[in-house]
Amino acid sequence: QVQLVESGGGSVQAGGSLRLSCATSGLTFSSYAMGWFRQAPGKERDFVAAISLNGGRTLYADSVKGRFTISRDNAKNTVYLQMNGLKPEDTAVYSCAADFRAYTIHTSASSYVYWGQGTQVTVSA
Repeated sequence: QVQLVESGGGSVQAGGSLRLSCATSGLTFSSYAMGWFRQAPGKERDFVAAISLNGGRTLYADSVKGRFTISRDNAKNTVYLQMNGLKPEDTAVYSCAADFRAYTIHTSASSYVYWGQGTQVTVSA
């Protein structure tokens, strides 16, 4: 069945970088827009970034614009999130999600039908 598995999280100092990966299986990857969300302890899940089915369009939360880059490799069924200039407020569990045949990029978590388990990102000051 459908699986989304995130990797690449870890602990870094402020200003550092991490590259998250989300490997998918059990779905036709090119039929899904892909998104990244994050959730800090005791907080709501927030939209981070999303990318269209073929990678032609991207959308970012204002809080990460200019620092994060989402990309996808349809040949590898994988979506990435390059995170540069990390800040302590970026600390959260980052999850990838799949939005079926989403020709419009959505920012609401409710639009995404499949989710990974998340990977922890911790940024120290």
